[in-house]
Amino acid sequence: MQIAGVDIYVNHPVLHLGATDWVPLSLALDTAPAASCDTHVAVRVRPQRGLIKVRLFTPPDDPQAEGPNPEFATVFDGPLLLPDGRIAVGDIEQLTRFVYRVGDRGQFNVRVAVNTPGPDASAIDIVVTNPSN
Repeated sequence: MQIAGVDIYVNHPVLHLGATDWVPLSLALDTAPAASCDTHVAVRVRPQRGLIKVRLFTPPDDPQAEGPNPEFATVFDGPLLLPDGRIAVGDIEQLTRFVYRVGDRGQFNVRVAVNTPGPDASAIDIVVTNPSN
């Protein structure tokens, strides 16, 4: 079920998502479509040519509820530690930032999928699952 959405303009080809604290300097994307550490995911996106559409989902209570796009390619699927129970999405310059509470603090299962993996990605679907539910 979609719980939030935001359109973000980015100047650089990287969008960060994860914990609300600072992104570690050790998180290097290099040439991969995505890279992660225990608290953040960096996703390669298309910069300066329009907005990046980001949608946030939780597993649906209703099977008829809108879900993430099944045609998107998964670039990250794993645990992320969200110390305050909130997930942040923003550009690497931290000029644009969206924060949403997804639950209590702790580790969450997160799946990140994009419309086109790599430098032409312009849409991202994020599914956050609280493992205790």
